[in-house]
Amino acid sequence: MSELTPPETTGTEPSASTTILTPADPELSEPSPIVELLRIAVPSIVTMTSYTLMQFVDTYMVKEIGDDPVFVAAQGNGGIVAWIAIAFGLGMNTVINSFVSQNLGAGTPKKGSAYAWAGLWISVLYWLVLLVPYALFIDHTNLAGSGKELWELESGYARILLLGGIGTLGARSIHHYFYGLHRPKVVMISAISGNIVNVAVNYLLIFGNLGFPQLGLNGAAIGTVCGGLFELGIPFVLFLSRKYNELYSTRSAWRPAFKQFVDIARVGWPGGLMFFNELICWGMLMNYLVPKAGKARAIAEGLDPALVEQAGVYANTAGWIALRYMHIGFMPVVGISIAAQALVGRAMGRKRPDIAAQRTWLSLKIGLGYMALCAFVFVLWRGPLINVFINSETAPGERAALIAIGAKIIVAAAVFQLFDAVGIVMSGALRGAGDTVWPGVLTIVLSWSCIVGFGLLVIELKPEWGSVGPWIGASAYIILLGLSLLGRFLFGNWRERSLVDETPMEPDPLGKTYPEPSTGAGL
Repeated sequence: MSELTPPETTGTEPSASTTILTPADPELSEPSPIVELLRIAVPSIVTMTSYTLMQFVDTYMVKEIGDDPVFVAAQGNGGIVAWIAIAFGLGMNTVINSFVSQNLGAGTPKKGSAYAWAGLWISVLYWLVLLVPYALFIDHTNLAGSGKELWELESGYARILLLGGIGTLGARSIHHYFYGLHRPKVVMISAISGNIVNVAVNYLLIFGNLGFPQLGLNGAAIGTVCGGLFELGIPFVLFLSRKYNELYSTRSAWRPAFKQFVDIARVGWPGGLMFFNELICWGMLMNYLVPKAGKARAIAEGLDPALVEQAGVYANTAGWIALRYMHIGFMPVVGISIAAQALVGRAMGRKRPDIAAQRTWLSLKIGLGYMALCAFVFVLWRGPLINVFINSETAPGERAALIAIGAKIIVAAAVFQLFDAVGIVMSGALRGAGDTVWPGVLTIVLSWSCIVGFGLLVIELKPEWGSVGPWIGASAYIILLGLSLLGRFLFGNWRERSLVDETPMEPDPLGKTYPEPSTGAGL
């Protein structure tokens, strides 16, 4: 059968292994579910892994600024300050994937283009109304009470990320369009290219190489912004290309459309609130609770008051180093989750929740296997892993203190790896089906109870536990969230949901499809 010819109507439902083809559907029937999953998951995993490697390189280059660990702490703290502000817009626009993939499955992929444009317009408004004003007044928002030197570094880094946030927001919006269209290689190419630009600008501006000014931590922030703008540019040019416009009407849908705005807000606000809330809680953990716990332990041990503040910086720095390794665990699984969202969305567009469930369980198996391996590595090489991000000129005593704290945190992370895989994959699958409210509310309740509530309590009652105490609460949060989302997928009503507008649409008059980037024939 030609891929341009729809399957014959037999009056019966197709089997789970059959892919319904329409003139506008670019995918062929897959030889197996694992191939269908890997076609989307592998580029998505590579994309997320590239972000993790970028963070590694960023931190590694920043630690070379000086032997004082304050630079690594400031980068982490300033980054999360900026990401908290950006988070709601990023989280809300993730549902673009769901709308596009469900319309792809329903045979109306042209409708997905309007959601991509709506996401871009939302990004512009969000940047102008929230991020730019916040950047201008950030000096007055030191909510975590960081010391003067640390806050100057943090706020300068965050300000640059906020002013360049349009690149981050716009890139992620257009990325989710291509994920939903089952074109993840477009995202992979743009992400890798953007990360290369980021590292190149870091090299020039952090250390002042090749005659460029030496900007230190601010140079790292500028590198991140330049990489984000590059990530936006590549897929946006392709989105507007003649081929994509002929097939998906990408140019004609540019005008702001009230319906798509409402749809994204209606389905996406829980995801935006969930992401925003999680970053607030994780920000409180890293910027406030962990340093506070480090200081509390120093006081409990009777250390000289002059060393108490330093103990907080050590705990903060060790926590950020450990978190870089946690990203190795969960970021590739986020790629699997994105693939699960796209596959579930397409299956739900075809009215096939059974296929959606099959793809979800397959995604979960892969995620569990990978994160089990990460847990093993974390426990076995915890000390050497922390040592990688400590400046070579750091005093032996300070080095030993950082490794001791960081190693305990990595062990705590190893405990929750499998549960994190469950939560990440199930969240993506539920989002693909349009089930977003319940997971969003659950995340808020658990994060404030476990991360913030338990963190404050354990600092008060068990100060001798130091920074490990709040991390126990964070571990409990991830475990409970993973189990709860699994229960929602097993017993929730996601199988009855649909994001597809049933209004009839003209079939594609051109009947064309375009190859994946790997074919060399175009994107």
